[in-house]
Amino acid sequence: MGARALQIAARWLAALSRFDARRRLAAWLRTTAAVDTAVCLLYLAFAAWIGHGLWPHPSTRALADNPNDQILNEWFLGYGVNFWTGDFDLVTHRLNAPDGINLMSNASIITDGIAMAPVTALFGASTSFAVLVVLNLAATAAGWYLLFARGLGRDRVAAAVGGLFAGFAPGMLSQSNSHLHIASQWLVPPIVWCMIKLARAGVRLGGASGAARARVVVPVSLGLAALICAQALLGEEVLYLTALTLLLFGVAYAVLRRGWVRRAAGALLAGLALAASVSGLVLLYPLWIQLSGAQHTPNAPFEAKFFYADLASYWTFSPLSIGGSPDAMSLATGPTELNAFLGLPLILLVVGLVIGRRRSPAVLAAATTVVVMAYLSLGVSVILDGRPTGLPSLYNVIAKVPVIDAALPTRYSLALIPLISVILVDAIGASRSAAPVGRRSVGRFVLGAATALALVPLFPNALPATHRDPVPAFISSGAWRQCVPEHGVLVPVPLPTPTAADTMRWAAAANDAFAIPEGFFLAAYAPGGRASVGTFKQPTSKLLADVATTGVVPTVTDDMRARARADLAFWHADCVALAHVPNAAALRDTLEQLLGPGTVIVDTWTWKVTR
Repeated sequence: MGARALQIAARWLAALSRFDARRRLAAWLRTTAAVDTAVCLLYLAFAAWIGHGLWPHPSTRALADNPNDQILNEWFLGYGVNFWTGDFDLVTHRLNAPDGINLMSNASIITDGIAMAPVTALFGASTSFAVLVVLNLAATAAGWYLLFARGLGRDRVAAAVGGLFAGFAPGMLSQSNSHLHIASQWLVPPIVWCMIKLARAGVRLGGASGAARARVVVPVSLGLAALICAQALLGEEVLYLTALTLLLFGVAYAVLRRGWVRRAAGALLAGLALAASVSGLVLLYPLWIQLSGAQHTPNAPFEAKFFYADLASYWTFSPLSIGGSPDAMSLATGPTELNAFLGLPLILLVVGLVIGRRRSPAVLAAATTVVVMAYLSLGVSVILDGRPTGLPSLYNVIAKVPVIDAALPTRYSLALIPLISVILVDAIGASRSAAPVGRRSVGRFVLGAATALALVPLFPNALPATHRDPVPAFISSGAWRQCVPEHGVLVPVPLPTPTAADTMRWAAAANDAFAIPEGFFLAAYAPGGRASVGTFKQPTSKLLADVATTGVVPTVTDDMRARARADLAFWHADCVALAHVPNAAALRDTLEQLLGPGTVIVDTWTWKVTR
C-alpha cells in the first residue's frame, strides 16, 4: 500500500515538473477569454472607484443623496438572510409591527437579499449594500459587453464601449443612489440573450423535426423563465421596461426583416409561451400576495405627474457627470431620477449614426424604440425647461392601466441606455471591420473622435457619501437579546419614520431578528385604503418624536402613561431602547416619567415591558 502511494506521488511530481505555468499563462493571455476578463475587471475597478465613498467602513457611511432609501435597502438585505433559515414570509411583521408590510408591494430586492445573504451574515447588511452599489454597475456593464462580444460576435472594442455606456450612463449612476431595484440590471442581458437564441433557433431549425426543435427551445425557455422569476423578485419595474422595450424593438425589427422574422417566429413564440407559463406558475403566489395579500397597495404611491423627464434634460449633461452643472438639477425631481441626461453631443452622434447605418435593421429598430420610450418618459404633459409645451402626451395612453401605472414616466428613459449601446456597438464595429484605407480610415478617425467627444462629458463623478453614526454596541454586540427575545418587538427611540429612518438600522444590523414598530415602507394607510409611505404615528411615538426634535421634556400625565401602556401593548413590545441620539437626555427623562427607571445595557438605556 505504501509503495503504491509512492508511485502515485512520483507520477504527480513528474506531471508537475512538465507543467509550464508561465507558458500556459502566456498562451491564455493571448486568447479572447483573457481580453474579456480584463474588460470586466476594468469595469469592476471603475465601479469600485464610483462607490468608494462607502468604504472602508460601510456601517458608518451613507450615500449623501439618498440615505433613507439606503436604510430601507439595508433592512431588506438583512431580512434576506432569513430565507436560508426558513424564517421568511412575503408578508412580514418584522417591520411596522404588528401590522407588518407586504414585500411584494415594496421594492424589496428579494433576489439580492437571498444572493447576498452570506455577505450579510458575515459582515452586515451595510456591507452588502456597499458591495451591491459597485457590483450592479460592473455586472450590468459586463453583461452587456459579453452579450455584444460573445453572444453576438461583435468587435470587442465596440463591445467594450457599448458595455461601458450601458453600465455607467448617467441614468445608471443616478439610480445607484440607493435605488438598488432599478440599478440591478445585470439580469437584463441574459434575458435578451435567451430571446436572441430562441429567434436564431427558429431560423436555424426551420425544417427540423419537432423533437429536434424542442431539444433547443425547451432548455432556453426554462432558463428564460428562471431569469424572469429572478428579475421579478429583484425589480419588477426593470422587468416591465425590458419587456416593453423588447416588444417595441421586436415589432420594428419584424417590419424591417419580414422574411427572417417569419422563420424565427415559430420557435420564438413557442419558447416565449413556455417561459411565460412556467414563470407565471412560479410567480402566481408572489403576484397574488402583491395584488391581494395583506398590506398590499392598490395603487401607485407616487403621482406620475411629478415624475417626468423634462424635454430639456435630454440634451443637458447630468449633475453627476464631469460635464454637468448643479443648475441642471432643476430639470429633475432629484438626484435619484437623473435618467434622461444624455447631453447634446451624444444625441447628435446617435442621430448621425442612425442616418449612416440606416440599412441596419437592428439600428433602425433600436432608433424607433428610442423615440417611443423617450416620448413615454415625458409623462402626462410634455414639459420643456419647466414649462408646459401643449404637445400631446403618449404616456396618457397607458397612464390608467393597473400595475403599469406604478412605473414612473421618467424611468422609461432608462431603456434608451442599452438601445444607444446597440447603436454605438453596431457603428463602431462596422467602422473597425472596414479596410482602413482612404475615406474609410478618415471615417474611422472621425467616428472615434465624435464618440469620445460625446461620452467624455458623461464620465461620472464618484457617488457623494457622508458619515453616519455607528449602530449602538447594544445591537452590534448582540446584547439586545438581554432585553428582547428572538422574533420579539424592540421599540427604538425615536421610532423610525420615512423621513428619519435611522433606527431601522438597528434591526438591519441584527438581520431583522427582532421586529420594530412603524418605519419606512409602502403600505395602504392613506384615506380609502390607498397607498401611503409609512403609517400614522401612535400618540406615544409622536410624543417621543416631538421631544427628539425640540429637546423639551413634557409634563407627563397619568393619561399619557396609560396611552403609553396601550401603545406598547398594541405594538406587542418587549423592550424600549434609547441610545445616543440628539436630545437623548430629554428623551430619557420623558421615558422615565412614562415607564419608570431604565437599565443600561452596554451603551443603551432600556426598559423591559411586562405584559
